[in-house]
Amino acid sequence: MIIPWQQLEAETLNNLIEYYVLREGTDYGEQEISLAQKVAQVRAQLRSGEVVLVFSELHETVNLMSKQQFNEQ
Repeated sequence: MIIPWQQLEAETLNNLIEYYVLREGTDYGEQEISLAQKVAQVRAQLRSGEVVLVFSELHETVNLMSKQQFNEQ
């Protein structure tokens, strides 16, 4: 189930994004990107609808995933 990210408190949303970014461990190549920049990128993807916030009733977890990945499930 998609959770509207706009309904979360700002601090909660920020914590979820930070957890996601740190968990993913994405390699950005030669150029290092700060945590704040990564969080801003994910926040922009949420705003554009490219990324969605998903609650799994089965696992009782919240996750961020691409809209495409969500639709493929």
